[in-house]
Amino acid sequence: MDWGTLVATVSGGSIAITGTVLADYLRHRREDDQGAEARRRAVYTEFISAAGACHARLRQIAQAPGAEADLEAATRAALTDAALYDVRERLFIDASTAVAGAGQAMFERLRALQRTVATGAAPSSPAFHDVYHHYIGAVWHYRVAVRNELENRPLSPAVFGWEGWDGTDRCPMCRTAPTAGTRPTGTD
Repeated sequence: MDWGTLVATVSGGSIAITGTVLADYLRHRREDDQGAEARRRAVYTEFISAAGACHARLRQIAQAPGAEADLEAATRAALTDAALYDVRERLFIDASTAVAGAGQAMFERLRALQRTVATGAAPSSPAFHDVYHHYIGAVWHYRVAVRNELENRPLSPAVFGWEGWDGTDRCPMCRTAPTAGTRPTGTD
């Protein structure tokens, strides 16, 4: 018996099996990574969509606060009806730290808007604007965080010809505010 042939055959077989196992492992890992990115992308979009639906409902309530029998309950329902709490939990599970932090900041600003609308503040009131522009700034910061993570492409307000993300530079009420320092700055 030729031991050299046997050793070469066994060695070749081992290398082939190891290569196949490694290739299979790497393929599964790549598929898992792609699945995780797809899940993150979906929950990121779902979160901002739910926040947008809640924001739209809060603006609707603010425009006609007398239409609601219980303003506090109606504004709280805007958050739950948009399924924002459920999506936020999925965001915390799948998101990167940067996106989860930006999402939580956006959520907190939306809750501040909800509490302000619950007091009966109209969209044209200073109280509404004091929280509204902070919320809009947080929405854009969330978008930037998502874009940085998924595409590693920065985005700045200057791309749109804006001074800041919060919209105060484009808001007629804020631009004509009589006292400086009472409105959020354009850098928020």
